Amino acid sequence: MKVPVFPLNSVVLPGGRVPLQLFEPRYLDMLTRCMKEDQGFVITLLQNGSEAGRVASFHETGTYVRIIDFQQLDNGLLGITVEGDAKVCITQSWQQDDGLNMGEVEFLPVEQWAEIPAVFHELSSVVRALFRHPVIDELGMTVDYEDARDIGWRLTELLPLDKLEKQQLLEMQDPVARLSRLQELLEVLEEG
Repeated sequence: MKVPVFPLNSVVLPGGRVPLQLFEPRYLDMLTRCMKEDQGFVITLLQNGSEAGRVASFHETGTYVRIIDFQQLDNGLLGITVEGDAKVCITQSWQQDDGLNMGEVEFLPVEQWAEIPAVFHELSSVVRALFRHPVIDELGMTVDYEDARDIGWRLTELLPLDKLEKQQLLEMQDPVARLSRLQELLEVLEEG
């Protein structure tokens, strides 16, 4: 599957929502094409370069997202909200003449629903607390507080972690192992 690739300085996972502001012609064209063809695009973490730069390298594992809302913002830019659909591997990438990155992607196996082990139940409470924040609440995300995937995905996105750590958490395929790593990281944050 060939799709546009949008390198960012952040990570989104399945079920996660992120608001974006588009102003570059290449991304406005991408949005038009995606909406016309009812297709999404891939958000992946930048390795080198900048979000607005023409030259950027990015991680091979990202998330296929779909546009769920768009509106003209007060600052004149176009605002969109995207929702993570599935994790993908970018097997090949290239840049079009207009600077838009494109990629050939393969969908990664869907992580299976997993019950949260009792030792990690506190992590569900952390997500509940984060979801009470007005900015998070405004995104309208839903969470299954019994699902290790959902809890791990939302904590990966919302905790103030190093972006490379977030990428490693994205790349994990075992929801319970992700919770274990998040528990360790949360303990480090609480000590700091």
